[in-house]
Amino acid sequence: MPTVEASPGVSIEYETFGDPSDPAVLLVTGFGAQLIAWHEDFCRALAERGRYVIRYDNRDCGLSTKFDDHPVDVGRFTSAVSSGDISSALAMAPYTLQDMADDGLGLLTALGIERAHVVGSSMGGAIAQTMAISHPARVLTLTSMMSSTGEPEYGRSSPEAQAVLLSPKPTDREGYIAAAEKDLVWGSKRYGSAALLRELAAESYDRAYYSAGSGRQLAAVILGGSRADALRELRVPTLVIHGLDDILTDPSGGRRTAQLVPGAKLLLIADMGHDRPREVWGEITDALVSHTG
Repeated sequence: MPTVEASPGVSIEYETFGDPSDPAVLLVTGFGAQLIAWHEDFCRALAERGRYVIRYDNRDCGLSTKFDDHPVDVGRFTSAVSSGDISSALAMAPYTLQDMADDGLGLLTALGIERAHVVGSSMGGAIAQTMAISHPARVLTLTSMMSSTGEPEYGRSSPEAQAVLLSPKPTDREGYIAAAEKDLVWGSKRYGSAALLRELAAESYDRAYYSAGSGRQLAAVILGGSRADALRELRVPTLVIHGLDDILTDPSGGRRTAQLVPGAKLLLIADMGHDRPREVWGEITDALVSHTG
């Protein structure tokens, strides 16, 4: 896969599918997720419907630039935020959500793409929203999937889901793959598959196991704060997609996003959690093709 310098000192690993002359769709991954979280078959299905699909590793993940010189103690960071010591929390975070958004836009620039349809999932939804807010002229359409607005009262995680998200992952391959089954807690109740979670975990571990970046990504998201006021002023055509089984980001996050953005469309998908089971790909791709048309 190729790499480009998307921001000063930040190289981004990416992969494309389809014809570059077709409308570009930039897929933005979630917290700690490599570009392979957007399944290759999903990307090809979208490309076959006339879209030039681009998936990439966020900074501090996969094969993109790592920030090893800036370790973040998640416990200390969350304690600082909880106690209101925002200055200490800010001092721990080496980059912001805006920096992560600029990486995606920088990738588009490096590819010679002035404007694109931007689709973000989970943390990627927050990044995609930030792209549209800060550079609306470059975002043809926005799709925010299984995400929220940064307001703490919306899109809350259940205690069980939050505990799994924040628990340290084993560092050995076998343990890492086995622990992936815990992610079933926030998956589709009907279609969730432990076997598929283990398969993705194995592929992720072998491609680029790296856990240290998660704390820094988490810091960027939390310190990004609420985007509510900016979303009220957003004039980019917006689609919000959320699974009704999602307990990692409660569907209230999606509903709130659609409520705030003028003219936004809301698609709530039954039997989808904080995942994208193959069984709902058709509904998602239909919605994306319609929205990006």
